[in-house]
Amino acid sequence: MAVIAPFQALLFRERGAAYCCPPYDIISPALADHLHDDLPANAIRLELPRGDGDTRYDNARKTLDLWLADGTLTEYPRAAYYVYEEEFDVPGTSERRTLRGLIARVKLEEFSKGIVLPHEETLSKAKEDRFRLMRATGCNFSHIYSLYVDDDHMVTPVMDSAVCGKKPDTEFVYEDGVTQRLWMVEDALSVERLTAGFKNKKLYIADGHHRYETGLRYRDTVRQENGTDDAGAAEYIMMTLVDIDSEGLVVLPTHRELFGLEMNVPASLEKISALWDMEKIDAADAQKVLDAAKKVTTVFVTPDGAWKLTLKDDDAVARELPEKSAAYCALDVAALHTLILDPVFGIDAEALRTQKNLRYTRSASEAIANVKDGACQAAFLIRPTRVRQIKDVAQAGDKMPQKSTYFYPKIITGLVMNRF
Repeated sequence: MAVIAPFQALLFRERGAAYCCPPYDIISPALADHLHDDLPANAIRLELPRGDGDTRYDNARKTLDLWLADGTLTEYPRAAYYVYEEEFDVPGTSERRTLRGLIARVKLEEFSKGIVLPHEETLSKAKEDRFRLMRATGCNFSHIYSLYVDDDHMVTPVMDSAVCGKKPDTEFVYEDGVTQRLWMVEDALSVERLTAGFKNKKLYIADGHHRYETGLRYRDTVRQENGTDDAGAAEYIMMTLVDIDSEGLVVLPTHRELFGLEMNVPASLEKISALWDMEKIDAADAQKVLDAAKKVTTVFVTPDGAWKLTLKDDDAVARELPEKSAAYCALDVAALHTLILDPVFGIDAEALRTQKNLRYTRSASEAIANVKDGACQAAFLIRPTRVRQIKDVAQAGDKMPQKSTYFYPKIITGLVMNRF
């Protein structure tokens, strides 16, 4: 099953908020400007470098070389595992949670082997960008976030006991209010027990599908160039591994905004009503309606009003997609895409890949405001995918539509990095 290994991480000599950034795919242009302009030794210069074309990747390599030469970056002197913790407020609530995971190198395995399992589709453009960066720098800077099932209690208690009562080696509060903590674990017994604990486990990718597939391509490229079946350190990729039953796991929904369509709201509602019960609601109550829903439900927000849509027949998706698993067919997002977005609005798989007529937001209030202001024509608000649903879909060999999950908070970039 999963093979993990300790490693000598690449670390900033001084560690704190000024050196870290979010993963590349959620950095807004405004945040990128702030991190580049105001923080001269920030990981964004490696993770999301400035420049045109291949110059971007050259700039990342030059920055890496400079920081290694002047000591801004150092390699941890011994192979270790790294226990990582985030303490945060759950968005939209007064609840505070703590998420703890293990940072390790994980042996890259093809998805077909059933050891590391995906749950979402990927985009070739993003993978090409990450591959060019990896080729230029020989590193992966941001983490793949994966889940494991620890019903035999072989990992999580060992990880917890390894840091129990110990002061973190690093602790700071990032700009988003999330407290970041890190412990180095290098004692032989803990390392041995953690390594052994994963030998009977599968890993389910929560976040970082593009990075994982990039790692596979990079490994294969190194093998080919070296004329060997062993790519050395490139046989492994850096992951943060989290217990699937952790109380700190939070999955937020990603809502859909529609634009650029010839839209007739009454006609659309008539088509939708064939498979969905409809109830007109106040858009301001949308989140409350979704939170209370017990069946597959979405809220359709238009300039003419908002409607709660509840799927009439639990087998409707399965009839349309007989090749898909029961786990896939039970997803709210699968029902939305299969029974509404494609047949009613013509947003098919190709449109999803090119993001034609569809964009995403994690904020229900933002989606509602965008409809009201005319920034989009309509929006569909959805419930979050449950963590166990992610495992079940991955285990069944299916992949969800893009942007089906949003794990919060993201694993910060720059605290621990992996140099091949």
